[in-house]
Amino acid sequence: MQWADPVYLLATISAGAVLCALAIDLVFGEPPRQVHPVVWMGKYLQLIGLKVSRSVSAKPHPAVEFYSGMGGWFIGAALVCVVAIGLTIVFSWLPYLLHVVVLGAVLKTLLSWRMLRDEVIAVEQALSESIDAGRQRVSWLVSRNVDNLDESEIRQAAISTLAENLNDSVVAPLFWFAVAGLPGAAIYRFANTADAMWGYIGERHGRDWTWAGKWAARADDVLSWVPARITALLIMVSVGDYRWHRLAVNACLTPSPNSGWPMGAMALVQNIQLGKAGVYILNPQGRLPNSVDIALALNKSKNVIVLLMLIGACIGLWSSSHL
Repeated sequence: MQWADPVYLLATISAGAVLCALAIDLVFGEPPRQVHPVVWMGKYLQLIGLKVSRSVSAKPHPAVEFYSGMGGWFIGAALVCVVAIGLTIVFSWLPYLLHVVVLGAVLKTLLSWRMLRDEVIAVEQALSESIDAGRQRVSWLVSRNVDNLDESEIRQAAISTLAENLNDSVVAPLFWFAVAGLPGAAIYRFANTADAMWGYIGERHGRDWTWAGKWAARADDVLSWVPARITALLIMVSVGDYRWHRLAVNACLTPSPNSGWPMGAMALVQNIQLGKAGVYILNPQGRLPNSVDIALALNKSKNVIVLLMLIGACIGLWSSSHL
């Protein structure tokens, strides 16, 4: 039907942009900081964060801090959305192939697989030098205290971060791109960055975020809810593991409503424990990670990337056949 042609065209362009974005990421990695949208988001959040949070020595004003944080979040999200909508309109004037490439290049800046992969690889390389080097390197990936982590705990932290950020940095931006185009991916990336910078209980860098960061943390929880579960399913399906009940049981062990899903899936498919001392242990009957498990986790994650590319290719071929 003629009225459906624009729908199929949009689906074809979007699928092509996803493939292009993933290819650009694998080949080139991150763009320069000066033109990286996530860096700009971070600068905004850092600046506004000083206004909406309070010094740890100041008197608490929970309501003021909460609504200030919420307002700062909405202003930032609105700015990001307006820019993304503007770019979407401009790109729509471009020839088909150029539209796909340019949209894919911009979408790439809102996701990151290669950098995540390289940072996780660097943890195992550092561990081969010394445990202190491993602790220092994994501290780049996690916010927890790493001073007393042993080799197994360092690997658990690295693999947990890999699984969690496979969702945050790849699957979730692509999910929201599929749902709401470039504005959807951009707002998700802003929300995830805001959670990383503001979503803390208590003190961080001399500021108290208990109330100022609460909205940012909850917004990220809501936007990550569906993608986190999709990520877990992709991890398990990619290796033919269908123990959904055990996945659900493990996913509920973490304080976060979302991170336990991809981490639990990774723990199950490798039959390893993933934990945080005094907080949770996923797949407690599994073995402790050893020197090959980071490489295995990376291979499992690569399988998810391949699945995403196959899904994108299938959608693109299907939609283009209807044009």
